[in-house]
Amino acid sequence: MISDLQLFQVYGAMARHAAESQKVSATNVANADAPGFKAGEIESFEAFLSRTMQAGGVDDMMSGFKVGTSGAPADPNGNNVSLEREVFNSAEAMGQHNMALTVYSKSIDLLRTALGKPR
Repeated sequence: MISDLQLFQVYGAMARHAAESQKVSATNVANADAPGFKAGEIESFEAFLSRTMQAGGVDDMMSGFKVGTSGAPADPNGNNVSLEREVFNSAEAMGQHNMALTVYSKSIDLLRTALGKPR
């Protein structure tokens, strides 16, 4: 139905990416003092979109996001979590999530208007 429209699949994937990015940042912050912990890093949404479009198009949007290990320099204890970077990543993910939800809800409103149905 409506979820089959490409626009909704892309912005749904963007919201899921933002949630996964928050999860990776939260894990990194939780382990900021753990000796030897290597920070996780999620692929950008642009990289995910490019990869899925090459692999199978919009039908492949439900695939998972690649999470790797950050190559940032480590402290003497081997931990490479940067709290400043994690705060930035978290704020960026929040903005991405808000944008995805706004476009999604405004598109629903536009479709309702086009069908002649009030809010």
